[in-house]
Amino acid sequence: MRRIRTAGTAPEIALRSRLHALNLRYRISYPVPGKPRRTIDIAFTRYRLAVFVDGCFWHGCPVHGTLPKTNAPFWANKISTNRGRDRDTDLALAAAGWDVLRIWEHTEPEEASRMILSALGRGLIKLAARPAGLRA
Repeated sequence: MRRIRTAGTAPEIALRSRLHALNLRYRISYPVPGKPRRTIDIAFTRYRLAVFVDGCFWHGCPVHGTLPKTNAPFWANKISTNRGRDRDTDLALAAAGWDVLRIWEHTEPEEASRMILSALGRGLIKLAARPAGLRA
């Protein structure tokens, strides 16, 4: 289990490369406010947009997620716990004023970047609506 990457996975790197090519700047492995040991995969701090690139196996993708036949109850519990932690993280970020975007690892980087640009556009509208003293 030590060899399994939690950050810097191939889908994350492909997406980050695409975002960088679009001249977007972001933070990686940004701490989740109020949740120690949890990090945002790609954070657009100015717009308060948190992007998570979820692995199909570890987060129970409805399309590609599978359970191993060996020790199936353990893995079902593990993936269920991961999904619960994801929901808790989403709620904590929403309470802190962040928008959350979860992208499956099988999503093409071009499609994922379009989703992010759309969410950033909504964030620009919210940022413009904030009083001047509250802009980050």
